[in-house]
Amino acid sequence: MTRPRILVVGAGFAGVECVRRLERKLAPAEADVTLVTPFSYQLYLPLLPQVASGVLTPQSIALSLRRSRKYRTRILPGGAIGVDPKAKVCVVRTINDKIVNEPYDYIVLAPGSVTRTFDIPGLTDHAFGMKTLAEAAYIRDHVITQLDLADASDDPAERAARLQFVVVGGGYAGTETAACLQRLTHAAVTRYPRLDPGLIKWHLIDIAPKLMPELGDKLGRSAQEILKRRGIDVSLGVSIDKAGAEEVTFTDGRVVPTHTLIWTAGVVASPLMATLGAETVRGRLAVTPEMCLPGHDGVFALGDSAAVPDLAKGDGAVCPPTAQHAMRQGRKVADNVIATLRGQPMQPYVHHDLGLVVDLGGKDAVSKPLGVELRGVLAQAVARGYHWSALRTNVAKARVMTNWLLNAVAGDDFVRTGFQARKPVRLKDFEFTDVYLTPEQVRARVEGKALEGP
Repeated sequence: MTRPRILVVGAGFAGVECVRRLERKLAPAEADVTLVTPFSYQLYLPLLPQVASGVLTPQSIALSLRRSRKYRTRILPGGAIGVDPKAKVCVVRTINDKIVNEPYDYIVLAPGSVTRTFDIPGLTDHAFGMKTLAEAAYIRDHVITQLDLADASDDPAERAARLQFVVVGGGYAGTETAACLQRLTHAAVTRYPRLDPGLIKWHLIDIAPKLMPELGDKLGRSAQEILKRRGIDVSLGVSIDKAGAEEVTFTDGRVVPTHTLIWTAGVVASPLMATLGAETVRGRLAVTPEMCLPGHDGVFALGDSAAVPDLAKGDGAVCPPTAQHAMRQGRKVADNVIATLRGQPMQPYVHHDLGLVVDLGGKDAVSKPLGVELRGVLAQAVARGYHWSALRTNVAKARVMTNWLLNAVAGDDFVRTGFQARKPVRLKDFEFTDVYLTPEQVRARVEGKALEGP
């Protein structure tokens, strides 16, 4: 008899934790494990703003899945674009653009999320995202390039436009991105004698009435005061009306000349969830507390793309799309898959939130561990301590700590790698959200493949 096939989709916090636990707790003869991911590394997303600002190198937060020889999971390089839960087939587009049908007995869906966009004229054509490692590295190059181009220009209007930067999204990603990149430009402009530091302007806008409301009113105000003290213009209740190559129009009527629009206004579940034709909650697959898909044998979903009931909060709450939940859900799903294999009862997922941390760069931070509100250096220590301890490998911990220490002592070299010499790319070029199939296309693909077979 063939061994059961376990297919894990996604190499984020949830997917990798699931795979590693399966490897530790399953005997090699019990099951074959396959991981579908376009990149053979786990990305530590919360530290992306520090990559964009040059505090950390890209490699330091990309944790290789091929580094150790003791792991036996087969890595299938590609992205899942459809799932047929009845036929138990996952349709995968490989990195060389071949479409293959990958059969499974058990599937764990942890494809994560994609940047949430709206039907705003010019948004996807002219905005940058902050969701992938490539985007973070590209944004750093782009920001430093704007300083170089402003320094080379003799046109006052062009110079002013290149030194204005707009970040949309007052959540953790947007706030940290604006804070970290503002520190980068503030430090870098001292190396450009021809540039007036007063021309550099950062704008952080959000349609919500509060900055990072999950932190509470006091810490949210503290973060806002820190940003304003640095000269960042924070506008709440405001969004983008339209975006162009050289200017952005706000919904309050202001027109800001700029070549840099960074869009971090939330995320939505991966479009893969819609291909199953199952019930969703705001795009997230509706699952049981055990993270099973009702009515479909052997289908588990977790992380950003699943509406996992938050039993610790109750009242119909679902778990927020955070790393701490995803990691713990990954381990629990692995246990439930193993329990199913062995004919044992599954256990529900329960976790009490440990709090939130926001690193604003330098000595500035706001944190709320276990409900305790912290500011300044102590909050910074808690924030970096949490991120450092959450890194999965000792190699990653060593690289991140070395980067932090080196940056604190020596600062930045403000080097750009030359991405700007190529064709400019924007948000739409990094997240391939148009490759997913409809449920009907998935079924047709699977049935067509079956007809071609022997």
